[in-house]
Amino acid sequence: MGRTNFLGEFEELILTVVLILNDDAYGNTIVSAIKEHQNREVNLSSVHITLYRLEEKGFLQSDMGGATQARGGRRKRYFRITNAGKALLQEMKDARTSLWELTPQLKFSHE
Repeated sequence: MGRTNFLGEFEELILTVVLILNDDAYGNTIVSAIKEHQNREVNLSSVHITLYRLEEKGFLQSDMGGATQARGGRRKRYFRITNAGKALLQEMKDARTSLWELTPQLKFSHE
């Protein structure tokens, strides 16, 4: 496997959450999903920086939603994963799974 694109742990997390959220992936929902599913606090600014970087790499696309009264007329930027992003996540999952299959069974001792 000659992977030419690499993702850091946080990039992989963001890309995976965008995939999970599907049509509802924007900054705040991503932060909330990470907190809910990973019990991890993340900064909205770092999420936005990572989203834009993944978009530059071609793994995400974004579109602006409509302005809402609740947001003071501001629009949300919604992100969705591209086919390249899906392929990369699958490749990373497959690589990780093949490594885990090579490890001996973990045995926990009761100390």
